[in-house]
Amino acid sequence: MKHLLKLSDLSREEILSLLNLADQLKYEKKNGIDQSGYLKGKSLGMIFQKSSTRTRVSFEVGMFDLGGQPLFLSSRDLQIGRGEPVQDTARVLSRMLSGIMIRTFEQKEVEDLAKYGSIPVINGLTDYCHPCQVLADLMTIREHKGSFRGLKLCFIGDGNNMANSLMVGAVKMGMKFAIACPQGYEPDAALMEWAKQEGDFFITEDPVEAAKDADVIYTDVWASMGQEEEKAAREKVFKNFCVNEVVMNAAKKDAMVLHCLPAHRGEEITEEVFEAHANEIFDEAENRLHAQKAVLVKLLK
Repeated sequence: MKHLLKLSDLSREEILSLLNLADQLKYEKKNGIDQSGYLKGKSLGMIFQKSSTRTRVSFEVGMFDLGGQPLFLSSRDLQIGRGEPVQDTARVLSRMLSGIMIRTFEQKEVEDLAKYGSIPVINGLTDYCHPCQVLADLMTIREHKGSFRGLKLCFIGDGNNMANSLMVGAVKMGMKFAIACPQGYEPDAALMEWAKQEGDFFITEDPVEAAKDADVIYTDVWASMGQEEEKAAREKVFKNFCVNEVVMNAAKKDAMVLHCLPAHRGEEITEEVFEAHANEIFDEAENRLHAQKAVLVKLLK
């Protein structure tokens, strides 16, 4: 494992190794065990072309916990934001930093950083995928359910970067994956074809059908960053794709609910369902820290 560009690059064994390390790092932090020796003297450049709460805080705190130095690099302050080719930025930063985390729009930009640079690159989010979030999701599911064996993960909403990465994570871990989304808002076609061949995959336009006997219900906002102008139109298209009591009644009685946040209560999820499962959702948010620390240790140590 040289980079974390997308979850599909990793084997099941590599994902499990990251999850096991994340569990260990979480235990150490909870019990006051000093972790500053892991990445002492290491530095992480964090390029943000999209705003963030969880990604920025978790990577900054993670590097601090591990004894390293995080550097926040806004695209407004970098030459990459003024037209410098990504390959030049990659080669410059590779001579000064231990690793790069980037949160941006195009997957190609992440791939090019890895191609032209000589240090590990971490995908903090693109329009195509969100591997860091799904590692935290998988960590949370295993914490609450004990294992992945026999579980069904249901995603309701837009077939966006979250849907793409969750589909890959679920299939690689041996879970069933069902998604309910409106026509025209499906996940990546190539990934769906892969999921059909490699695992137990189901897609429908009916949220209740998708949620039937699910162990985990997952949702995300209807309009992601960069889609703000589509918000009104998307609210009409997605109005029936809300995680509500009807959806939860179709799932198993002990089904957990996850949301990558921020949540728009009353849109993709009701206030009642969100609050009933708030502990799971905020465990998931906290686990961004521990899962990303595992990635940092694997790549930078």
